[in-house]
Amino acid sequence: MSQQHNCPCAPGCALQAALESIGGKWKLPVLCSLTANGASRYNELLRNVRGISNTMLSQTLKELERERLVLRREYLEVPVRVEYELSEQAQRLQPILVELIQWKMGE
Repeated sequence: MSQQHNCPCAPGCALQAALESIGGKWKLPVLCSLTANGASRYNELLRNVRGISNTMLSQTLKELERERLVLRREYLEVPVRVEYELSEQAQRLQPILVELIQWKMGE
């Protein structure tokens, strides 16, 4: 009798979805900047994430908002002030990222 082994990375796999949420060139640097600096305005992120363009930062922030990893807070002031910060879900991700760093450094 053969046993069927299901690959955890099959379509609909939670691990695959998680990796897609943080994958790409700019998502982790943006998340790291928000972790290190706390709530930040757009231009602060543009300065802190070296090499990112205006277009890519805007797109990355929208994707991270859609993934519920970043919160966008708009303050109705003149001029309007917008800040980005880590969501609770992204804060829960931080220990996992630290473990990945330690795993890689242990090579």
